[in-house]
Amino acid sequence: MQHALVMASICAASLSPAQAWQSRTAAGSSLVEPVAVFGTDERVPLPAKYKGVQEKMGLLFSLRSRTVCTAFCVAPSIIATAGHCLHRTMGERPPRLADFWFARNYDAVRDYARIAGHANGAMAQHVMSGSMSLNIRPPIDATRDWALVRLARPVCRKGTLPIRVLPVEQVMAEAGANRVFQVSYHRDFTPWRLAYSRPCGVARDFDGAGWATIGQDFANPEQLLLHTCDTGGASSGSPLLLDTARGPEVVGINVGTYVQSKVVMQDGKVTQRLKADTVANTGVSAAAFAAKLDAFRQAVILALPAQIRELQAALKRQRLYAGAIDGNYGAALRAAIEAYEKVHGLPVTGLATQALLKRLTARESVQRAPRRARS
Repeated sequence: MQHALVMASICAASLSPAQAWQSRTAAGSSLVEPVAVFGTDERVPLPAKYKGVQEKMGLLFSLRSRTVCTAFCVAPSIIATAGHCLHRTMGERPPRLADFWFARNYDAVRDYARIAGHANGAMAQHVMSGSMSLNIRPPIDATRDWALVRLARPVCRKGTLPIRVLPVEQVMAEAGANRVFQVSYHRDFTPWRLAYSRPCGVARDFDGAGWATIGQDFANPEQLLLHTCDTGGASSGSPLLLDTARGPEVVGINVGTYVQSKVVMQDGKVTQRLKADTVANTGVSAAAFAAKLDAFRQAVILALPAQIRELQAALKRQRLYAGAIDGNYGAALRAAIEAYEKVHGLPVTGLATQALLKRLTARESVQRAPRRARS
């Protein structure tokens, strides 16, 4: 038995095995299969009572890489989505961030914005994510598959979807009371119109797959939401919502589908792959990213390549960064920042901020002062 995570974004070019479900024909085809419809397809057009949600959601897409995902507003200039929409998965070449657009309320308004920093190539530091290299094989990184994106302008002026952090057990109880649902764009339903996935289940155990097995397949499974909301192409990044008296609140982000594939082995090698069984859709609990959103909202991000080079040089002198001094924010710099934050007991964000650069330079000034005095 082999286990994997199938992503629910649309990426019709250069399909990987994990994205093979997305098209039955050549790249660019519009013939797309639903990734996870459980039993009867219960997706319907967005009910009138949730029309306010429409103003707070949109499509995140790149025409160059043919990537399309759902995203939603969490601050005036910040959206949330699935991390693989921007970074892809381990071993895949990520799309260029400069090619992405967010179109709020794509059904009607199509209020467009690009990622902050696009004018000077500084988009990367305006994306905060759980991981920049996601595993889709055990240990599966579903609970790190989230991203927060700062936009070049505040297109979310019509409001945001509030984040609600709940224990997974409470989310399951709310789902049992028919209060958990999903809203998303689906290419295979009514193309690029929001659809409502009626109240669905959230559980730990499923037919043929118990939590004792499932939990071992995931990194940090405590923040995993396994659900049965009907999803389709482009539903990655869509919010899992709780119906409350105050209106819908986000309890998680839909990121993919957990599948089990039976294989025939001979002499330790796979000789035949049988039909994969869909177990459940996967979501990351709001607990994984809610605190990160607060830090991201308040952060003043370094905007210029020269500032990033100064940060790289300072971290290299601390022996935390071994990469090039090139002014680019990438995985190596992010890891160095996180290492510094851990060593000094700071909240771990991985963000290249003005506060961090000021702290590093001030610390170096203090360290140099005695030497100047002695000389």
